[in-house]
Amino acid sequence: MSSSLKQYQFFLAGIIQGSHLDLCVHNQAYRPRIESLLSKNFPKSKVFCPVKKHPESPTYSDEDAKRVFFKHVDVVKQSHCLIVYLPEASLGSGIEMWEAYHQNIPIITISPMTTNWVVRIFSHVVCEDINSFQKFVERGDLKNLLNQRYQLNPKGN
Repeated sequence: MSSSLKQYQFFLAGIIQGSHLDLCVHNQAYRPRIESLLSKNFPKSKVFCPVKKHPESPTYSDEDAKRVFFKHVDVVKQSHCLIVYLPEASLGSGIEMWEAYHQNIPIITISPMTTNWVVRIFSHVVCEDINSFQKFVERGDLKNLLNQRYQLNPKGN
């Protein structure tokens, strides 16, 4: 990325269906909290939330689900940072982490699964919960990580 970048594109990944055997989804209340935190601390940046774009995705046909999922993977690859919320394992989030890792995109994982191989191997930073993530962001640590990765000065110019 060039040093003229003044905003970041975040992709907010996280558990949706998890291991449910039906069309149920996990509580998505974490998404607005993380989005708000990112918007407050990165006001010029954008946060892509797949649930906001496709709230009824568990009911999609196989064809539509495939199209949407692969489109989201493309969005991950174009992002500057992947934020992943994993209170438990998520197949889709694991794939998104894999893709981000192979694009050298910083991955910040919010998860108590600190011994999980995928979490350990792919994450640049692991925050055990949203409160820890909030502190990480508010201290400026996320901004510093991204500025260093994209070679920006501390003010993001």
